[in-house]
Amino acid sequence: MAGTHTEPALGIVPTQEETLLREAVAGICASFGREYMQQKRDANEPPRELWDALAARGYMGVNIPEEYDGGGLGMTALSWVGEEIAAAGCSLLLIVVSPAIVGNILDKHGTLEQKERWLRGIGAGTTKIAFAITESDAGSNSHKLSTSLRRDGSRFILNGQKTFISGVEDADAVLVVARTRLADGELGLPSLAIVDVDAPGFTRQSIPMAVRGADRQWTLFFDDVELEEERLIGGENGGLGVVFDGLNPERIMGASISTGVGRLALSLGAAYAREREVWGRPIGAHQGVAHPLAEAKVQLELARLMTQKAAALYDAAAPGAGESANMAKYAAAEAAIHCVDSAIQAHGGNGFALEYGLSDLWWAARVARTAPVSREMVLNYVAEHSLGLPKSY
Repeated sequence: MAGTHTEPALGIVPTQEETLLREAVAGICASFGREYMQQKRDANEPPRELWDALAARGYMGVNIPEEYDGGGLGMTALSWVGEEIAAAGCSLLLIVVSPAIVGNILDKHGTLEQKERWLRGIGAGTTKIAFAITESDAGSNSHKLSTSLRRDGSRFILNGQKTFISGVEDADAVLVVARTRLADGELGLPSLAIVDVDAPGFTRQSIPMAVRGADRQWTLFFDDVELEEERLIGGENGGLGVVFDGLNPERIMGASISTGVGRLALSLGAAYAREREVWGRPIGAHQGVAHPLAEAKVQLELARLMTQKAAALYDAAAPGAGESANMAKYAAAEAAIHCVDSAIQAHGGNGFALEYGLSDLWWAARVARTAPVSREMVLNYVAEHSLGLPKSY
């Protein structure tokens, strides 16, 4: 299985297990559909019913070890789930953060008690934990985080702010990255702490976004939030190494969702090009319409292949997993944008009409070029780590 950390294996021909899993997830999502997601968005409600339906079949924790009520199939299987959900027009941001980021961090760095308390629920899909690292003043520089965690006897006091944090409205808790406040007042290494969403001193404010989705973005405020030491994952001063055991899965899932969005856009664009007739023939018969869609299809399939490679390397704990995860995220974001843009162009003026849904897909695709890591930072990584060029920042 993918989660057993053996030699990496990249299966080009889908196995029966993959085919059945994809078909089952797609079938569940089809029973809800894009209309359900639009209704949830308009009602300002999280898509909880869809999550629960997928969790009941074991799909929201398919990467979590079996001993903690997961599927034991690693990031490879979770990436299948994420892609199929997005391809059905039902993207769930919490799948990126709860099972992928938090689940993998807990699996690798949690104590037995912490795994029993939180990882088991993530595996079953009944516990949802968001992830908070981004700060407005730090940007992409995680070394400049200012949210602090100060020891006070046997407890810790959390203070600071986070921004652009996804899915808090439907989460039970948030895994917060903070830096230890040292005795001299300086900030030390990062630590990770799980904070309940109803903890005293923890408040939040919704961020209005151009992206039209059921999931929301938040600014979080921590004002003397008291935490027990048992809520620190990886211990005090765990460092960025603990964090990155969750960020590579985040990149893989970001890539999977992007490829799903690309698939959906291409299916809409190609269907319209087959059916729409001008001058007595389908517009898809004209190369000016067909070739951009075909080019986007090529780019999409290349991105899907890199995403499969990244998941396989991560599950095998093999060298190159971080490089592949970054490349997959970059390639998938660019491919999704290309797919959506080509589909909009094929629709002509209808591409901008809300009833066709492509304008919503545009923002869903475009955000992936910036988040969770910008294309520029991915290129910095590749230049430095893959090509051995001098660090540029």
